Amino acid sequence: MKRRDFFKNSSLFAFGGLVSDFHSNLWVDQKNDFGSKKAKNIIFMVSDGMSTGTLNMADRLLQLKTGNGSHWLNLYRDGKISRSLMDTASADSMVTDSAAASSSWGGGKRVPNGSLNVSATGEKNLPILQKFKRSGKKVGCVTTVPITHATPAGFCVMQKDRGNQDKIAEDYLEIEFDVMMGGGNIHFEASKRADQKDIYNSFLQQGYQIFRERKQMKNYQGNKKILGVFAEHALPYALDRENDILLKEQTPSLAEMSKFAIQHLAQDNPKGFVLQIEGGKVDWAAHGNDPGALLYDQIAFDEAVKEAIDFAEKDKNTLVIITTDHGNANPGLIKSDVVDKNFSNLLGFKHTNEWILSQLNGSSRPAQIRDLIASNNNGKTLHKIEAEELAAFYNSNNGGLYNTGNLPFATLAKMQEQYTSIGWISMDHSGDYVELAAYGPGSENLNPFIKNYELHHFLLEAAEVEDKF
Repeated sequence: MKRRDFFKNSSLFAFGGLVSDFHSNLWVDQKNDFGSKKAKNIIFMVSDGMSTGTLNMADRLLQLKTGNGSHWLNLYRDGKISRSLMDTASADSMVTDSAAASSSWGGGKRVPNGSLNVSATGEKNLPILQKFKRSGKKVGCVTTVPITHATPAGFCVMQKDRGNQDKIAEDYLEIEFDVMMGGGNIHFEASKRADQKDIYNSFLQQGYQIFRERKQMKNYQGNKKILGVFAEHALPYALDRENDILLKEQTPSLAEMSKFAIQHLAQDNPKGFVLQIEGGKVDWAAHGNDPGALLYDQIAFDEAVKEAIDFAEKDKNTLVIITTDHGNANPGLIKSDVVDKNFSNLLGFKHTNEWILSQLNGSSRPAQIRDLIASNNNGKTLHKIEAEELAAFYNSNNGGLYNTGNLPFATLAKMQEQYTSIGWISMDHSGDYVELAAYGPGSENLNPFIKNYELHHFLLEAAEVEDKF
C-alpha cells in the first residue's frame, strides 16, 4: 500500500476564501512539525451528540470561569491543528444515530441506523480496532456511558442490533481488547443479566484486572488487560460528580480514565496503540435539553482533550482526532439585552436538571420544587404555576429512550430559557456537518470536507496498516 495516497485531490481548496487559506497554512505547519512520519499511536476522541453550539458555549463558559477558552478551540486559536467539516449521514438517513455513526468510522462503510457494522443485507464489516489489534497494536475504549454502548461498540463489534449490549459484553471478551472502561454493570454482573452469566468472572479467568471504583484505577501499577466498570448504567454527569463528595470518590472523571488508559497502553509497547475516548453523556444531556449537564460534560470532555494533546505533544508519534458523531438538539444562545448576564448564571449551577427532577415526584409540593431548583441551579425561583406544571408531569407518561424516569426535561428547559438565554430546536439528533480536528502525524492529509466513513481508511493510512483483514 502506498503511503499518503489518501485525500490528496484538489478539493483541499474547494471551499475557497478564509477556509482554504486557513487550512493550507496549517497544512504547511503540520508538515514541518511531523514530516513524513507514520502515526505509531492514534487517539480518537468523540464528544457524542455535540452540536456546534455546544462547543461554542462550553468555550464561552470556560472564558467566564477561568479566563481561558477550551483546550479544543485553543488548538484552533494557536494554529496547531488541521480542521475539517464532516458529513455524518448513515446508510438510510441524513440524520444518523450513534451506532451507524461509529460504525462508519469503525467499519469504513455506512450502515443503517441501529446497526453496528452490519449492512441492511447482512454484510459484516470488520471494525477498525480489530484490524489494529491484528496488526499488533494495543487497543481500547473509554467512555462515560456503558462501555457496551453504541459509540465504543461501533469501533469494536459486528451486531445487527445496538441494543444487544449483553452480547456485546461477551464480544469484548472474545476479542481481548486491552483497555475497556466506562459504565454498564448490568451487562456484566450475573444477577443483572437475563442469562445469569458472570461476565466479570470470565474476564478474570482470561487474565484481566477489573476495576469497580476510582481508587482501584488510581492505585494500579500493573500491566494486565483492564476492564473498568464504574456505574450500573452511565457514569454521573460531571456537574453532579463535582458537587457530590461520594460520587467524586467512587467514579473517575473522563480525563482521569483517559490519562490512565493512554499511559497503560503506551507502556512496553513498540507497535503502539489505538484508543477511542467518548464523552457519551454530552449526547444524553442534549436529549434532555439540560444546559448544566450539557456544558459541564463538554468541559469534562475538553479536559480529556488536554490529556490526549499533552501526551501527543511529548510523544511526537501520536495522531489525535477530535470530533463528534452528530449534532443533537442544536442549542445556542438567543439574542437579548440580558443574554450575557443570563449565560453567566450557568456558573452558579450546582446540579443538573436530571439530578433535580429525580428528587421530585407527583406529590412534591410547589414550594419544595421551587426551593430545590433555586438552591441547586442558579438561585432562580420558579413561579408557583411553573412548579405546579412540573409536579403534574410526573402523573403522565412522556418518557423515552433517554428519559426512562419519565422526567419533565422539556418543561423545565423551556422555563430555564428566560434565565440562561439558551434555546433548543428539538430533543433529538440533527443532520449537521460537524467539526473535526486532527493533530499529529497524518493530520496534514486531512481534507477540509470529509464523509464519516472515509475516516476509517484515513486512520489506517496514517498508521501505515494495510487493510488486508
